[in-house]
Amino acid sequence: MHPFLDHPGPLAFAHRGGDLGRPENSLAAFEAAVALGYRYLETDVHATADGVLVAFHDSRLDRVTDRTGAVAELPWETVRQARIGGAEPVPLLEDLLGAFPGVRFNIDVKAAPAVGPLVEAIRRTDAWDRVCVGGFSDARLAAVRAAAGPRLATSLGPREVARLRLRSLAESFLPPFAARPLSRRPGAPFAGLCAQVPERHRGVRVVDRAFVRTAHRLGLQVHVWTVDDPTRIRALLDLGVDGIMADRIDVLRDVLGERGCWTDGSTGSSTVMGTP
Repeated sequence: MHPFLDHPGPLAFAHRGGDLGRPENSLAAFEAAVALGYRYLETDVHATADGVLVAFHDSRLDRVTDRTGAVAELPWETVRQARIGGAEPVPLLEDLLGAFPGVRFNIDVKAAPAVGPLVEAIRRTDAWDRVCVGGFSDARLAAVRAAAGPRLATSLGPREVARLRLRSLAESFLPPFAARPLSRRPGAPFAGLCAQVPERHRGVRVVDRAFVRTAHRLGLQVHVWTVDDPTRIRALLDLGVDGIMADRIDVLRDVLGERGCWTDGSTGSSTVMGTP
């Protein structure tokens, strides 16, 4: 098992740092999640016009900051002046990796120009064992894998998820003994190590017992995003999913706690963010 996935019980992800009253993808949000005991933080990355990698979800600053403009078209010197929620600076990914050395990061690479800077940031911080990279583009994920090699954990791309879903539907007609567990090996049918998926996509169910069973048979973990309702969290855990991403990280922690599978990992420390 890759070290990123090696964890007792279900993985609990703080989606964009979680929603505890701090602005999303801000250092303050990540600090609050770590203080709550989270070992897994989810974030996103874009590269500025001059190649600086920032932890930021949108392609533009407009929605969550007091500035406007496309991140990819602005230099870091301009982006660094923006304030998330009018108060928090846009963090550098490398600063986050350095600020929380005891924490693992799930990173959604949002655009092709971010691929190179992302791999370099992981290399400079030697964060190979505590990063998993995902994305909504098979091409971007292929580029990440080509640049980083097998040391880096990645999730399945959209086409791989579709193949897994179709395979699970086909196998749902087979008796349980007919689909034997397979071990991960070079040349396995999927390049990623986990399927990170919504419970439903455009009204169509993605995650059910068959999907989880097929993924596990192929040596893949299943992580579901973004789930804040305690009833749905319990139902997904009953299906055997391996991880859940939530904004309401207090709710997720409480549900895991009531089941005796919450592991407090508040071991990270934060430092003042620097410059590239």
